[in-house]
Amino acid sequence: MAMEFIINESKILQGVFVIEPNKFSDVRGDIWTAFTKEHLSTLIPSELEFKHDKFINSHRNVLRGIHGDYKTYKLVTCVYGEVRQVVVDARKDSPTYLQWQSWDISAKNQKLILLPPNMGNAHLVLSKEAVYYYKLAYEGEYLDAPEQFTLAYNDANIGVDWGIENPILSDRDKQALRTSSTKKDSNG
Repeated sequence: MAMEFIINESKILQGVFVIEPNKFSDVRGDIWTAFTKEHLSTLIPSELEFKHDKFINSHRNVLRGIHGDYKTYKLVTCVYGEVRQVVVDARKDSPTYLQWQSWDISAKNQKLILLPPNMGNAHLVLSKEAVYYYKLAYEGEYLDAPEQFTLAYNDANIGVDWGIENPILSDRDKQALRTSSTKKDSNG
């Protein structure tokens, strides 16, 4: 089986790539490759390499994000179930600042999304259960939650259409809601 990928840059957010791997199916099921250094490392700066992987298991209506930092490249996908992947441009000097794009990704379509630093990463679980996977590349030590930025999922300045009224949120994301509403109240 050839390990080939179709790679397209987002038409909205510069530096964000949608990657579709070659999939082989037969009576036993499917097999596909999510990463090869040869094909996908060329999308990040040459001095960086992917350092670690994470898996997140969540239930329907769980919304994780919008989170990011200033140095990490993330390669994300859904390996079980289905999620709505959202990327928000948090680069203040970008012509697409606070614009967003979404993709429904699943075990069936195997799309991967590559996000550069300063992009907000979020996903909403659409299926009964989903396993979300991401691969991280960065210099130095990993920036964990206290050193990352968090944007409110329903920030009116961003305007993501999630298609859900009351998602299940972490304390971190609930705090972002309180901070966002406090800013709005103090600004009139």
